[in-house]
Amino acid sequence: MAAMNLLVSAGVHYSCLKPGNGFSISKPKVYKLGPRAALVDAGPRPDGSPLALQVSRGDLAAELQAEARAMARAANASVYSPELLAKKYGSRPVQAVQRTLEILVALGSFGTKLLLDQRNGTLDRNKRQRAIELRRIFTRLGPTFVKLGQGLSTRPDLCPPEYLEELAELQDALPTFPDADAFSCIETELGMPIESIFSSISASPIAAASLGQVYKAKLKYSGQTVAVKVQRPGIEEAIGLDFYLIRGLGFLINKYVDFITSDVVALIDEFARRVYQELNYVQEGQNAKKFKTLYADKEDILVPDIYWNYTSGKVLTMEWVNGVKLNQQAAIESQGLKVIDLVTTGIQCSLRQLLEHGYFHADPHPGNLLATPEGKLAFLDFGMMSETPEDARSAIIGHVVHMVNRDYEAMARDYYALDFLETNVDVSPIVPALRDFFDDALNYTVSELNFKTLVDGLGNVLYQYPFNVPAYYALILRSLTVLEGLALYADPNFKVLAASYPYFAKRLLTDPNPYLRDALVELLFKDGRFRWNRLEDLLIEGRKDRDFSAKDALQPVLKLLMAPDGEELRTLTIKEAVRVTEAVILGSVADTYNSAPSFVQTLLINGNGSGALAMNSADLEAMMELRNQVFRIWGLLSSSENFDPALLQPILQVLQQPEGRSLGGRVVSGITQRLAARLLQQLLRTPTVPASSL
Repeated sequence: MAAMNLLVSAGVHYSCLKPGNGFSISKPKVYKLGPRAALVDAGPRPDGSPLALQVSRGDLAAELQAEARAMARAANASVYSPELLAKKYGSRPVQAVQRTLEILVALGSFGTKLLLDQRNGTLDRNKRQRAIELRRIFTRLGPTFVKLGQGLSTRPDLCPPEYLEELAELQDALPTFPDADAFSCIETELGMPIESIFSSISASPIAAASLGQVYKAKLKYSGQTVAVKVQRPGIEEAIGLDFYLIRGLGFLINKYVDFITSDVVALIDEFARRVYQELNYVQEGQNAKKFKTLYADKEDILVPDIYWNYTSGKVLTMEWVNGVKLNQQAAIESQGLKVIDLVTTGIQCSLRQLLEHGYFHADPHPGNLLATPEGKLAFLDFGMMSETPEDARSAIIGHVVHMVNRDYEAMARDYYALDFLETNVDVSPIVPALRDFFDDALNYTVSELNFKTLVDGLGNVLYQYPFNVPAYYALILRSLTVLEGLALYADPNFKVLAASYPYFAKRLLTDPNPYLRDALVELLFKDGRFRWNRLEDLLIEGRKDRDFSAKDALQPVLKLLMAPDGEELRTLTIKEAVRVTEAVILGSVADTYNSAPSFVQTLLINGNGSGALAMNSADLEAMMELRNQVFRIWGLLSSSENFDPALLQPILQVLQQPEGRSLGGRVVSGITQRLAARLLQQLLRTPTVPASSL
């Protein structure tokens, strides 16, 4: 396993690994990297125990004190302020003009090509080529524009699909800065000589990114192997000037470019705030801590610990993680692991992030997702995080329900709740566009539907209408698209929607949220009839989710059933209960009749050849199918891993309440009337030649 330890660590993209940086897969032990540093393998301790924590897990007070000291060291960390940037760079016209010319020459040539394409009628034909050129321009212009390009790659309301795909390929692959500067930064930030902190540190960075670079080191006091991320010198100055200039461009776009409907200045401000947050490594450490608290409760998720005593605004010391990037299939499979299993774990964790707690990793590219030798999925780089508003979490699940139901009017109205549209925008023109796309897309089953195709199609709709896609939603799409793309390396037939559906089914069946409860009722009832096939499908899929609880299934609907405003649902339920009870009773009668000898059948029907029940074969077949479907649903519930007959207790308790007794009485009355009608119909039939079966 040690031979497969790849050079990956928290907080960076790993596309910059170079030969000669002091690493060799074939010799993973000790490297002589110069008089000041040596790279030591990050294996387990000789006694086989796991790496000890910097602060005892039980000593919460000591850990909090260490974190507080780290926060004090980062007290002067920069925050994004458009006003301060304007004041600072407004007084430096020469510097601003020089950088402006550099940017204008690069982007101006690109804009000229777009105008020529438009004039020559080749705009659509050359989209891919121009998207590639824009990606290269952003790379040349440096860290700010690399980050900007990556941000645009998640905005289907701003960019056509070709641009989204190319900009998503941007890598933070920039030249490393001098090691002497990095070591000096560590000493300045932590206030002590580097030799007193680390017993060894790699002579060169093992990976570099736009905002910093990472070294592998060994703590002197404990011998633990860590990743040390050091911020690039002068990065605040570089991105500050760029954002000042870009923001000025945003004002011009808002004023003169009609086809871009979003508030570009607001988008730039939001993006700049996120980048500035990435510059505060203490904040990144706190993000990792919160992420671990929320999601590392699952045994297949790993989040590295932060070493607060050796962390500041510009230095982040984190537990070293041995692992393989998720897009390196051969290396993963050589350890006896499966990429698909890891991606499925990532999807389930991402859905919990996006739709359960609402706090999610906003940059889940392959370099930030590692497969550990133990089969865990490790999340790295917590500089850019985002949150899904609570109302939007339920609205997204409801949106999926409306999509499955092909209720495009409701889908269009969902965009109000999702904050895509102002409430004064008329959604009626959007409905035909949704219908045109989804009617074709939904001809596939969930297991056949490709998420990227869905996102691209939806992106075209968003691009054509006055949508303002919130950052959280764009990042959700990107997250799931990235995971599906990783899975396709291993399995070309993998579909992220099929892997996600069990989570949606579980949430619909068990979540008491009023929005989801109503969405479930909407999914199960249509035209006054209960759709048992939908319930069966939900249970089949929901059971695939490891957190599914049979005890909680349908409890939200049961509570709504007894609510003061649940009369309409009670009426539908009574009708369906009568149908099901009739199907069970008469189905049992039919089974008994068909299993009886022919002479008994003749006696039972008294010479009536139409059978023991007064119904035609089609009606009888439908009734038997209903009964069998109900039995299958009960089988799904009773065979669940955590099934307990006590789950029926809440139903019995409800039936003892006044509303429940009334409901039960109405059901019994309905069944009695239906069976009496059946019996009367049977008695009044005209006898014919006996038949041997129904």
